[in-house]
Order: sequence, then structure tokens, then C-alpha cells
Amino acid sequence: MGVPEKDRQQSGNEIADPDKEVGELVGRLTESGELEPAERRRLLGRLAQALSAGAKRARESGAGRGRWLADVFLNIAPRIPIRDLHTLSEHHHGLTGEQLADDLVRTAQKATMTVGAIGGALAAAEFAAPPLLLSAPAQLVAETIVVAAIEVKLLAELHEVYGVRVEGTGTQRAVVFTSAWAKQRGIDPLAPASVSLAFGAAAKTALRNRLLRTLGRHLTTLGPFLTGAVAGGALNRAATKRLAVAVRNDLRGKLPPPPRRDQLTP
Repeated sequence: MGVPEKDRQQSGNEIADPDKEVGELVGRLTESGELEPAERRRLLGRLAQALSAGAKRARESGAGRGRWLADVFLNIAPRIPIRDLHTLSEHHHGLTGEQLADDLVRTAQKATMTVGAIGGALAAAEFAAPPLLLSAPAQLVAETIVVAAIEVKLLAELHEVYGVRVEGTGTQRAVVFTSAWAKQRGIDPLAPASVSLAFGAAAKTALRNRLLRTLGRHLTTLGPFLTGAVAGGALNRAATKRLAVAVRNDLRGKLPPPPRRDQLTP
């Protein structure tokens, strides 16, 4: 006898666990390689639905949006796929050093610009249909989470390029890179406090504020016609570039030059 649909969902189907689904969707939206626009739009739509379920539970428990956003991001951060230097070089045509960093930044800018354009276009469509306007914030929250994940991935992989290694488990490293993203800075390998694996109250506050600022930027894409798509893409691209410039300036010159392509080992 087949297992009823309800029981299948309760026994492990991703739809039955919104928190798990959020992590899996963000992982798919941030992994290397191009996604077709239609597939990216579909995944963002599913992510918005999953986040809506979590937001409803947060409201019922009395949690503020900022705290809920930070909790969601800390939960999914370990699922962000971070590549090591050898893999990065393989995926970027054998580039190393500054050229590899340039290529990583271009790729991340394109990704956040695309997400911003899709989110802005969705928001513009909702603006043009007032009865559906209440669904727009969920779409923009999804955009905020994905853009933050792309930028954390970029920050972490720039550390690989410049030879600044962070030790620890995947979860511990995710915490360190998330904290660095909240501050919009690179990690100083010569300052032990900068690679602390603890995520205290101050770090959580910084993450909450950074996510709310990112969400606030995306709320400006609420507008008629295609103005939201244009604004969303441009704002995200500029913000990712600013982050990359700050992180690269922090990382340059703190350790010996990164190895050449022929010095990399699998």
C-alpha cells in the first residue's frame, strides 16, 4: 500500500519543514554555475513561500522581523557552498590572485544584480495589482536573504584567494564569515579576536542591522512598471561592489602572495 501524501510530507518531505527548505533553496540559488532566469524565478518564489511560513510563526511568537531575519540567516549560513582555492581556480579558467578575485567579484555582481532585477520586477507587478500588494514583502525578504548569501559566499571565497584561512567546522566558518559580512570587512588573520568562533550579542545585533539595511534597500524597488527591476538590479550590483572593494583592501598584503596555478594541489 502507498504511503498517504500527508504522511510522506511529515516523514521528511522538504515542504513539511519550511526551515529546511529555506536552507536548501538558498544553497541552490548560491551554488556555482548559471541558473536559467525562469528557474531562478521559480526558486525565489518557493523561497518566498517558505519564508512566509516562518515569518508567520515568528509573528505569533512575538519575535521582531530583524531578530527573525538574523535567526533565519544564521540557520542557513552553513549551507552556503564555499569553494577552496583549487576549485575556484578550476571554475574560473585557471585564474589565480587578483585576476581570480576580479572574476569572482564580476560573477557575484551579476548574480546579485539578477536577483535584484527579478525581485524588483515581482515587486513592480504587485504594485500594479493592489489586492496582491501584501505578498510583495515576502518576495523582497527572499531577495534579501539570497543577496546576503551570495555576498557571504563572495567574502569567504575572497579569503581563499588571498590566502586567509579560517579553521573550524563548516558551521563555525560560516559564523565567522557571516560576522565579517555584517561588518562589511575582511578578517584580519593577525588579530585573534577577528576569527573568534563565538557569535555573541553584539555580532547578532550587527547582523540584524545589516540584514534590515539590505531589506530597506530592496523596499525602495517597490514601484510601478519596470522601475523596480532596474532599481533592484543596480542597487544590488553597487552594494556588492562596495563590499568587494572593502574586503579586498583589508586582505591585501597581510599574508604572502597566493600560489600560482601550477602550485595548487587538489
